[in-house]
Amino acid sequence: MYISSPKLLFIGLKFSLGSVRFMALDVSYGPYKKLIVEKDPKDGRLLWIRFNYPERLNVLHLEMMNELWDALVKADRDPGVQAILLTGMGKAFCAGADVTEISSYGLDKGLRWLGAYWRNLDLLRETGKPTIAVVKGACVAGGNELAMMCDLVVAGKSARFGQPELGVGSTASGGGTQLLPFLIGDRRAREMVYTQKLLNAEEAYTYGLINRVVEDDMVEEEARNLVLEIIDKSSPQAFRVVKSVFRFWTDLSMLTFRLARDITAMVWTTPEFRERVKEFLEKKPFKPREFTGIMP
Repeated sequence: MYISSPKLLFIGLKFSLGSVRFMALDVSYGPYKKLIVEKDPKDGRLLWIRFNYPERLNVLHLEMMNELWDALVKADRDPGVQAILLTGMGKAFCAGADVTEISSYGLDKGLRWLGAYWRNLDLLRETGKPTIAVVKGACVAGGNELAMMCDLVVAGKSARFGQPELGVGSTASGGGTQLLPFLIGDRRAREMVYTQKLLNAEEAYTYGLINRVVEDDMVEEEARNLVLEIIDKSSPQAFRVVKSVFRFWTDLSMLTFRLARDITAMVWTTPEFRERVKEFLEKKPFKPREFTGIMP
């Protein structure tokens, strides 16, 4: 006899010779166009979510973010998944938003794009399962924000971290201006955002932005060992409570997000943003623009 529940749709309860067995039903991932989602070949409790847009350095567009949401929700619900590892195919982790896409948006579409983006950031912070960002190459703008939302970050020596949005006329306010000062300090965060400085892996480790640095060919093994150390030694319910308490403090830094979301969507509709994106895509030198004051 099998009994199912809407709240426990992944559990089958089977009675056999006086014994009770819980059987996890398979969760189906995909098919996805811009993600590769697979169980770890060495330990099926670990789920790898890989951005798969290497020809564009895994930039984020709306379709990819909707696929990421689907994969993260299923991973959160999947009883066979005990930890989530996020990484990128090719030479980059993620190079942030697809400015070609967002520069064509009006206000409504910009708000929807940021809403789709934010729900992924929020779920990475909220899920009761450990989340690890596994980084090689560029991890900038939205890519760095995704990494910061994970519980821990393991990087290869090729990794580069930063929030260079000011260079393309955007705001770094999808998490960068909120969480980066909390993690590395206000002065360092301001310098990174204002100058668009990229940190190498050793600098990011020194700043406290990431947890471990290894050779590129060892980064996945290092991340695997780190997350296994957590799930093999930790009480899941206690982990969930501790993660919630950690989130309380980071929530304080995220209070401005909704305001920043709306203002950023407005910025994306302006001539200055679209001019700068055009210059960036055409690889033209940055044309200095006039800074303005606020006094009447």
